[in-house]
Amino acid sequence: MKVLVPVKRVIDANIKVRVKADNSGVETANVKMAMNPFCEIAVEEAVRMKEAGTVEEVIAVTAGPSQCQESLRTALAMGADRAIMIETDEVLEPLGVAKLLKAVVDNEGPGMVIMGKQAIDGDNNQTGQMLSALLGWSQGAFTSKIEVAGDSVNIVREVDAGLQSLTLKMPAVVTVDLRLNEPRYASLPNIMKAKKKPMDTTTPADLGVDITPRVNVISVGEPPAREAGVIVPDVATLVDKLRNEAKVIS
Repeated sequence: MKVLVPVKRVIDANIKVRVKADNSGVETANVKMAMNPFCEIAVEEAVRMKEAGTVEEVIAVTAGPSQCQESLRTALAMGADRAIMIETDEVLEPLGVAKLLKAVVDNEGPGMVIMGKQAIDGDNNQTGQMLSALLGWSQGAFTSKIEVAGDSVNIVREVDAGLQSLTLKMPAVVTVDLRLNEPRYASLPNIMKAKKKPMDTTTPADLGVDITPRVNVISVGEPPAREAGVIVPDVATLVDKLRNEAKVIS
């Protein structure tokens, strides 16, 4: 079975995000970039499945400018077998990414897509669900445990009330949560080997996919500074402020 693992290049999770001076977006020039942490977990899980013998090939795929090849090389160094780079300078929205991934799935024929539940930049949590709908595949989101059993996959997903166990008929799209595993560090020998692993390059036009943005960003701004707290003399004053100033109680 092939497993397709989409990955995304984002601002490093340890870097403080800054808004551009013209409020047109987030500053990415001269900013350290890295693979989205949820994508790292997805790659790790796919590689572990290959090591366990339930998966024959792990294919990493990304979409974006040429610099995104760095994230693919990281995935290859972690253990992915080959990579697909969908090169574009257009702004990518979740639906556009889902359509690109569907085209790749149609070409590659994987039995499962394992991907992060969301990217830490947009926090949309949409692409996996959209891809599942476009493909007509089973879907398991917020997954913290994956076990392949023949032509089905048993998962445990995190929900508001606790944990939910499901059995999905494959092929399936599974989006992973933080508690699924701890991603490995790519060793230097594996980083060197990754440079020789195959990486195919294509474009949205080659795949026949229209990625025209459907949302216009008017402005991006910093969140308002937190105001200083106040000390109230008694409960009655606190209730009055909550009701009449904060308007959080009626």
